Amino acid sequence: MIRLHRLLVVGLLLGCSGLVHARAERDGRTVTPAPVLAAVPTLAYTRYVLPNGLTLVVHEDHKAPVVAVSVWYHVGSKNEPAARSGFAHLFEHLMFQGSENHNDEYFRPFELAGATDQNGTTWLDRTNYFQTVPTTAVDMALWMESDRMGHLLGAIGQAQLDEQRGVVQNEKRQGENQPYGRVFTLLQANAFPANHPYHHTTIGSMADLNAAALDDVKNWFREYYGAANATVVLAGDITPAQAREKVLRYFGDIGPGPRLSRPQPWTAARTQSTRAVFPDKVPQTRIYREWNAPGLADADATLLDLATTALGGGKTSRLYQRLVYRDKLADSVSMSVMPFELASMVMLQVSVRKGADPARVEAAINDELARFFAAGPDADELARARTESRATFIRGIEKVGGFGGKATVLAEGQVYRKNPTAYLEDFAVLRAATPQAVRGAAQRWLGQGDFTLVVEPGGDVAASDAAYAALQRGLPAAAGAPALKADPAAAYRAVASTAERKHGVPEVERFPDLDFPALQRATLSNGIPVVLAERHAIPVVNVELMFRGGYASDGGAGEPGRASFAMAMLDEGTATLDSIAIARRLEQLGAQLGTSAGLDTTTAYLSALQDQLQPSLALLADIVQQPAFRDADIERVRQQWLAGIAQEKAQPTGLALRIMPPLLYGKGHPYAIPFSGTGTEAAVQALKADDLRAYHAAVVRPDNVQILIAGDTTLAAILPRLEAAFGGWKVPATPRLELSVPAVAAAQRPRVFLMDRPGAPQTLILAGLLAPPTASPDFLAINAMNEVFGGSFTSRLNMNLREDKHWAYGAGTLLRDAQGPRPFLAYAPVQTDKTAESVAEILRESQALIGAQPPNREEISKVKQSEVRKLPGTYESARAVLGAMAGIVQYARPDDYVQTLRKRIEALSDAQVQTAARAVVQPAHYTWVVVGDLRKIEQPIRALNLGEVQVIDSEGAILR
Repeated sequence: MIRLHRLLVVGLLLGCSGLVHARAERDGRTVTPAPVLAAVPTLAYTRYVLPNGLTLVVHEDHKAPVVAVSVWYHVGSKNEPAARSGFAHLFEHLMFQGSENHNDEYFRPFELAGATDQNGTTWLDRTNYFQTVPTTAVDMALWMESDRMGHLLGAIGQAQLDEQRGVVQNEKRQGENQPYGRVFTLLQANAFPANHPYHHTTIGSMADLNAAALDDVKNWFREYYGAANATVVLAGDITPAQAREKVLRYFGDIGPGPRLSRPQPWTAARTQSTRAVFPDKVPQTRIYREWNAPGLADADATLLDLATTALGGGKTSRLYQRLVYRDKLADSVSMSVMPFELASMVMLQVSVRKGADPARVEAAINDELARFFAAGPDADELARARTESRATFIRGIEKVGGFGGKATVLAEGQVYRKNPTAYLEDFAVLRAATPQAVRGAAQRWLGQGDFTLVVEPGGDVAASDAAYAALQRGLPAAAGAPALKADPAAAYRAVASTAERKHGVPEVERFPDLDFPALQRATLSNGIPVVLAERHAIPVVNVELMFRGGYASDGGAGEPGRASFAMAMLDEGTATLDSIAIARRLEQLGAQLGTSAGLDTTTAYLSALQDQLQPSLALLADIVQQPAFRDADIERVRQQWLAGIAQEKAQPTGLALRIMPPLLYGKGHPYAIPFSGTGTEAAVQALKADDLRAYHAAVVRPDNVQILIAGDTTLAAILPRLEAAFGGWKVPATPRLELSVPAVAAAQRPRVFLMDRPGAPQTLILAGLLAPPTASPDFLAINAMNEVFGGSFTSRLNMNLREDKHWAYGAGTLLRDAQGPRPFLAYAPVQTDKTAESVAEILRESQALIGAQPPNREEISKVKQSEVRKLPGTYESARAVLGAMAGIVQYARPDDYVQTLRKRIEALSDAQVQTAARAVVQPAHYTWVVVGDLRKIEQPIRALNLGEVQVIDSEGAILR
């Protein structure tokens, strides 16, 4: 995939792409950028600068009665002083502690109002806070955001600082408890000199977090959280005039803050190559290679986007084809640009195949780089990159907010480049890019110094920690750091605000109704049912072929992994296309395609641009109807699959979720298999092409499918296209898969299973039970009970283990949908020295829920209000609508299920929810799986006397 969403880093979508500069505008003038590339939507906006310097950007989008509220502060970890690494992120957590006029949990009013996509994040250059709220809740959201911007310090004391310090430290432990979890710290330390603002990671060090003092908090707030350092974006069902009036009312009296000095761009270009080897508890060798490059405003960052896409952007890329397909030295390859304000990092990651020589991998990388430096990309590579970029942009702006969406696009442009439509500049570079220009950028930045980190399996905990400490020191300070530059002076002033604060958070008295499309039904000539929901916000059509039967069938067949493996093979080749040809065709069409098996269903998913729908459907039809299952492809994917299972076993959560199902369901039950569906090494090793063909013939067939469609089309328009693609699909002579899922008796007594993870800084706790199937009549009551107990931020478990005791970054409960008995899991990744205490708290909370403290009226009312009021935001996107349609079809719900949810949720009684709690949460039947450092946790857990305690290995075999 093209990397023009250039701030897609560490899972956070922060950017989009565009075409040309918007023309300059006077304050308050609406700007509609002029499109210069066909069929790329543009974002009109209105910008205001308040008298106190706060910037407001407004974008109207009335497709749904919701508004995205996004507040960005131009401060991140690059602004942290010496010995205070991690402070920007710690302060972000403190901003959720409440404020002087709302000294309570920040999330509570938003949950009551039905907010969706609510969060806050910190990165090197910015801190942002965002939520999508019903249109009628905008005043509440702006009051809350402005109260913490202007009225925070009186609500923050030592207790709040200590609490969030503990939460952040557990967030750090949780990250470092994953395989390769310490890599990025080492990469930044060795990419940038010690005096560079990017030398350290955003999460910071334990020592610096421990050293953070209350005076640091107050000084940070006073320096960086003034109005003139903030941008507010409102995108959605609101007009510019309404937005300006509200933002002026709530933010107008906040002071601008001090005049700030900014670090200037500093690429810290490398002229020498360095390398290091890091032994760690990882399942396979990985090679990381990093180059420094110019920051996000430089055209070379976009050209490098194109270069990295051609080199390592997917199956069709040069390094993937060389290392995975041709030389068979690697299981995966990825290369991308991580763009920041002062400089960018070009990152290459290669997972070395088991038994392959890492030196050969590095030699092949160097060979492909040399070829690229000599000739650059070809015209076809650039054309496919442009198409993918257009498609990615269109999909990204369907939503108004969240981690991506329109509000993020506009905020990013304003904060980093003082132009909300700065994304258009990137598309201008993209459109004009030539092979020679891309080659030149690659030579300039990838042809000189770099840092290579080879992470190898092995080494004991002490040796790994020692190597980590040594490598963390990284590069020494460098001469020539740019001087700080002060922002231009401005005569900012606060104005009289009409916001009333002494009476607290504004009440939200009205809520908009859900606008969910009516389902339309039809049938193809061969009997395939078709269900359509129209959504015309963006020119994209989402198609899902849903087949009855999933990887639960693996349990009965004794071949765990067969279903998922078979579905993964569908896009590896057809009768006429090989794997590369399919990937190349998808890029040419700007389409996304995925084939996978779930627990009870198997799906083939297509997201197609409306103007490329017919050829995209033809490709989907070819893939599902004529998979080749070639032996060479099977062997290649098998090695990747086995490496994936090894990665699962190296992750505490992945390992526990592999072990829990057989313990809950018992040997021989269809659900007694790893919940990931990846299976076991032995079963995957034994799979043959005939096994995969047998699954395909039994499940992926026209008498076992329904076609679900949500997007920019009509029934009249789509039916002829579906008929052309699927109308001639014939039913095979072999029988269709039929699978029943029997009921399961609860465990007779509590059981505790311990798994050793030497040196782990955290322990993962899972407590498992079985709940009634998704289609059971008490589904909504069980869901409400789950929200009270552990399913929301303000749930009992999270408030206990995170907010009250700060032993965890997060804790809660979850229910997985299923045709048969559903798994109900309480989970908590906790610091190692609080393992037994956390188990005791989960047990205590469970007993209270069904005993002395059942779900009360206030808790149940909050859940009901939240569930009803967030419906408009929940179904904002066509993909979300498609998900609801799948539930309607799979669980035989009425077509108006979503439209009537409000009435049924509001009708829930307290007694129904309390009865659901007693039916599901049965502490005397818990199956506990605990993954941690056995030397430190075993005896304290045994001392709890929960029940029989056994130590098991990664396969579930009892060791003692």
